[in-house]
Amino acid sequence: MRLSVRVLGPLEVRRGDRVLTARELGGPKQRQILEILLLQLGTPVSKGRLVELLWGDRPPAAALQNLESYVSVLRRGLQPGAGRKGPLQTANGGYVMDAAAVDLDLRRFELAVERAGHRRPHEAYALWCEALERASAPLLENELRCEWAELQREVHAARVLETRVSAAECALELRLHAEAVRHARAALVEDVLQERAWTALVLGLEGSGRPVEGLQAYEQCRQALDHELGCAPSAALQGAYARMLRTTAATGNELGQALTALLVLHGQLGDPDWMPGTRDPLARQEAASVLQAFLGRSLSAAA
Repeated sequence: MRLSVRVLGPLEVRRGDRVLTARELGGPKQRQILEILLLQLGTPVSKGRLVELLWGDRPPAAALQNLESYVSVLRRGLQPGAGRKGPLQTANGGYVMDAAAVDLDLRRFELAVERAGHRRPHEAYALWCEALERASAPLLENELRCEWAELQREVHAARVLETRVSAAECALELRLHAEAVRHARAALVEDVLQERAWTALVLGLEGSGRPVEGLQAYEQCRQALDHELGCAPSAALQGAYARMLRTTAATGNELGQALTALLVLHGQLGDPDWMPGTRDPLARQEAASVLQAFLGRSLSAAA
């Protein structure tokens, strides 16, 4: 009978309509064997490799016999009455979970990601979102924190991060700016140095008509990159920053006037046609006065 298995989040194995109990899956070693084989779905894993993963470089003298005993117990729980003809099979001096007999959520995630990479933006975005919905929980969330499992979690987390960034970029391409912002923020929670995510966030905020938030995001990006990597934001980010400065300055409100003054003082408004429909830029002396007054009011309010 076909198994339905979830490894994203707590391990769950269904046979038909019934969820297998912890007793049926066996103790910690049996569960680890099952998890290792599931993460290598359709690919045989040798007995020697299983022994290495289960016990490291200090296996017990009877490790091979113990392994075979664990697999026997696991088979009885997974496929009662089927012996070696069920999903857990012996192959090439090791064991394999038959991909045709197991519906694995991790595999569905991987297929959605793979398909998204070859589709046009509208179809791709739906697939990116489907993949992220499936990967909403960590890999093997409640299982042992052993070395092989931690490595697999790191690999999977990196792929989820890449998927979030791809979803943000695709949303941006489709002009779904709010969605781009949402995916980008989620990616930056996982990796604050992911510059593609910062780019999607800043451009998404710009496209949403939220230049002040975009300026704040740019500054956060600049500080993170400078502090951790000693580098500046990309040309695309710097271009968005300049555009949002000008957009905010053109509003004519108090913040806009202060930004206009800053742009003048930094030589960014030398062209009288810098923003069609606005008045001519301030003279440098006037700009200094405007900025000084703004800072004075801001400091008084903060006191």
